[in-house]
Amino acid sequence: VQLQASGGGLVQSGGSLRLSCQASGRTSGMAWFRQAPGKERELVAATAMSGRSAYYAESAKGRFTISADSAKNTVYLQRDNLKPEDTAVYYCAAMVRPGNYAYPANYAYWGQGTLVTVSS
Repeated sequence: VQLQASGGGLVQSGGSLRLSCQASGRTSGMAWFRQAPGKERELVAATAMSGRSAYYAESAKGRFTISADSAKNTVYLQRDNLKPEDTAVYYCAAMVRPGNYAYPANYAYWGQGTLVTVSS
């Protein structure tokens, strides 16, 4: 399975972001992680491809929205009112079998990452 992420770029503070990640095959769940400069990679949000369940990191609750389109094998990440601290490389990842969304080791496939830069 290959993952193709898109939607990153330069955004002004207060702007909106919608990232997309399409998988080349079926997956059981997909997630978005991000890695800010000088920081470790962290989970933002994850979802079952059925859309029946979603998981958000505490820092992401109320700020990001993850959604999935199983017919397109695609997951989206929406964020309004972007802040400079949202600057990071955003990675999508995919599970092939259900597991704990919080553990990176449960994701079998990773995308190449897309850079989001939020200017102040």
